[in-house]
Amino acid sequence: MTVDEPVLTAKISRRLIPFMFVLYIVSYLDRINVGFAALQLNGAMGFDAAIYGIGAGIFFIGYFCFEIPSNLIMQRVGARRWIARILVTWGLISSAMMCVQGVRSFYALRFLLGVAEAGFFPGMILYLTYWFPPETRARAVATFMTATAIAGVIGGPVSGALLQLDGWHGLAGWQWLFLVEGVPAVLLGVATFVYLPDGPQDASWLSVDEKAWIAARSAREHAQVQSHGYATLAAALRSGRVWMLSAAYFLVVMSFYGVSLWLPQIIAAFAAMPTWTVGMISAIPYAAAAVAMVVVGRSSDRTGDRRWHVALSAWTGALGLAAAAQLTHPVAELAALSVAAAGIWGLLGPYWAFSSRLLTGAGAAGGIALINSIGNLGGFVGPYLVGWIRGRTTGFAVALWVLAVCPMFAGLITLMVKPLPRK
Repeated sequence: MTVDEPVLTAKISRRLIPFMFVLYIVSYLDRINVGFAALQLNGAMGFDAAIYGIGAGIFFIGYFCFEIPSNLIMQRVGARRWIARILVTWGLISSAMMCVQGVRSFYALRFLLGVAEAGFFPGMILYLTYWFPPETRARAVATFMTATAIAGVIGGPVSGALLQLDGWHGLAGWQWLFLVEGVPAVLLGVATFVYLPDGPQDASWLSVDEKAWIAARSAREHAQVQSHGYATLAAALRSGRVWMLSAAYFLVVMSFYGVSLWLPQIIAAFAAMPTWTVGMISAIPYAAAAVAMVVVGRSSDRTGDRRWHVALSAWTGALGLAAAAQLTHPVAELAALSVAAAGIWGLLGPYWAFSSRLLTGAGAAGGIALINSIGNLGGFVGPYLVGWIRGRTTGFAVALWVLAVCPMFAGLITLMVKPLPRK
């Protein structure tokens, strides 16, 4: 069989990455839109910084509890049906956030949103391993995950505009925000069931030779990972590499969500401004993050290096957060936050290319979910910690200093993880 690998990779990218990109934009937007809603929600419900921090982060407790089972189910029933189910349920619950009436309902709905969305991201990472070889995976993952940054670029202005509907048809602006931004997930769930193949073997747009080539390449990778990596869930759970990568990701996610779920309030603290203006300004760090993800992902694939790209990006993020904590001028602080976002988001492509390279089979399904679920506990700790510190200090400087420590140590841990020997 004769298959041109670059042509085939480009063909797969054109068919899958744009669609997955849109799915992840909606996922990330529904996850962080509570940060924009808080500009009105906190005052309407009487939430202080600590209550908001717990509610913003409790999403990740539900996510943690159900992530590994969700990914194992996806491997059994297929990506198309399971990803569609995830989208529909989280879209409905995201819209139901408009019904928050107090602390208990806020906590409950955020927790249920995490349960509903559990498995989506690690499922997508696992899905990409079906299609892309290790050598090009960082670029594919980085391109897909750029959606988190683009969601911030789009979501800031859109969320700010929806908040301006305050009082329209008897609903508060924050209620319109949750209602409108939950609907696309439901619609895309239906589209996923129709459009997304379970794997290369089910893709009608691949030729027989192309399917056979992908299967042969996957078999070779599976054999290599079996000899040096982790092909079962039990082996992944016993792996020191997996637990070290989980620890590194935990620290990354602490800073990732500690910044993103508080960014609108950090910007609002610069000066008195309308919510729409806050949304527009918040798009700037996300734009820097989007550029960094593409640049770092391509560089990682071109050089074949993963660990140093993760570490240097993480340290850049730490430097940006430390500078943002120290600076007081709004423009300078915004620039520092943009550097921090570029560093933290930029490491994600090479990080997941490196992590997924260690795993295959059930080990990939469970191991990727394990890394992501433990890492995403940082999504609870980060926002909660910021809220706790914010309630005991003036401004966000101390919280930003604490968050800056996290990516610094994440980079060090990643360098300690030995890669698999190449064949």
